[in-house]
Amino acid sequence: MIERDRIGVRADALGKRLFDVSASALLLIVVAPFFVALAIAVKLESRGPVFFGSRRVGRGGRDFRVLKFRKMRDGATGPPLTATDDERFTRIGRFLARTKLDELPQLINVFKGDMSLVGPRPEDPEFVELCRVDFATILTVRPGITGLSQLAFAKESELLDPARRIEDYVGRFLPQKIALDRAYVARRTLALDLKILAWTAAAVIVRQDVAVNRKTAALTARRRPARGELGTAPVAQ
Repeated sequence: MIERDRIGVRADALGKRLFDVSASALLLIVVAPFFVALAIAVKLESRGPVFFGSRRVGRGGRDFRVLKFRKMRDGATGPPLTATDDERFTRIGRFLARTKLDELPQLINVFKGDMSLVGPRPEDPEFVELCRVDFATILTVRPGITGLSQLAFAKESELLDPARRIEDYVGRFLPQKIALDRAYVARRTLALDLKILAWTAAAVIVRQDVAVNRKTAALTARRRPARGELGTAPVAQ
């Protein structure tokens, strides 16, 4: 029985990897003209490389570089967390950040095997070190371009306290993200991945806010605040 379970787990992992490779290759071909246009726009607006590699922790605790289109002026320094009106952004960088198109090059990470289309959010080594025990389970799988925590906290940059971004992130957001990523690892199936991809498409194409239930991993449309109601940090249900 145990051996059969192990075979099933390996088969699921192989199926997920084959899906990632084929889907990322197809998407890279489909978006190639748009990809090139964005690369040219980034290069023409400011000096520096087209891509920026953010250091992240992947499966097994191994560091890798998450590829993104460069959003900031070359040589810009500052905190690792950005705000929507971050003064380090270029004009095209601000557009990329708002539309999440800066993450398009991560399809290359998926094709290479650093990441999956769906999985836990790839986290900065500094924050992983703060919660090493909590990340032990999360780091048994490949991080994803999208996932439960990515959907639940899609507007994180708008909600962080600009005066204390790091402290606010560690105190309010990180514990909830860890809970959601652990829930994904415990419940991950191809069916759940497909649901996450469908909700991601809704979030990107029609700007639908998504709520995620921390206990069941159920995804639903987030209720928009009524007029005059104060916005708060997105709390996983």
